[in-house]
Amino acid sequence: TTMGFVYRTASPSEYLAITGYGINDVKLAKKAWIAPGQRCTRFDISPVNYTFEVQAMSAEKLPFVLPAVFTIGPRADDEECLLRYAKLISPHDKLSHHVNELVEGVIEGETRVLAASMTMEEIFRGTKSFKQAVFENVQLELNQFGLIIYNANVKQLVDVPGHEYFSYLGQKTQQEAVNQAKVDVAEARMKGEVGAKQREGTTRQNAAKVDAETKVYTVKRQGEGAKEEARVKAEVKVFENEREAEVAAANSELAMKKAGWEQQARV
Repeated sequence: TTMGFVYRTASPSEYLAITGYGINDVKLAKKAWIAPGQRCTRFDISPVNYTFEVQAMSAEKLPFVLPAVFTIGPRADDEECLLRYAKLISPHDKLSHHVNELVEGVIEGETRVLAASMTMEEIFRGTKSFKQAVFENVQLELNQFGLIIYNANVKQLVDVPGHEYFSYLGQKTQQEAVNQAKVDVAEARMKGEVGAKQREGTTRQNAAKVDAETKVYTVKRQGEGAKEEARVKAEVKVFENEREAEVAAANSELAMKKAGWEQQARV
């Protein structure tokens, strides 16, 4: 203490909220000299876990339970939010019944409002988006207190005894999945059989095409062979005729010569 001044420091998870002489509203600090006429309060900014089982109703007035654990604390990186928290929440112990009721009231209120606008099946089908919408709506409400949701874990939605609707929807979904699996298997089997038949038909068509092409090729080759054979025979015949003509001419000439010789001999 120096001439009535008192030096105050805050731990890493704390802030000092200073009010009084020379300060218009609230001054936040990690360390400060507190002057006479000023008041200093420490407040903890570490987040707290709040566990709830929110009772809500769907659009059809069917009740269900939303078990949730929210980790909530002041927004430490925003001075405006810290000021809001310092003014509204820090005067109370953050684990007190007052703060717990405030947070629970916000979460329950937003969950119930959102659930009341949706059918049970919409909630069940869109559980992930439903939870996300709850978080976003709750965060909007907590902003006015300078609080932020650091983490939120929501377990599976639970039926209220006597209203086992989620169980029914779960069984219905499982049965639909089983039925769809059977349909998929049947379709796959049918496609396999059709594919096999199509492949078999294609194979037969290709075989018939090859057979036809082979026959055409064979006939064509046979025709070409016959033509070649006829041509060769014709050439041979022409040659033979020429040879016969030459032989006949030679024989005729020889006969003429023999006749001349015989005539001379007679002379």
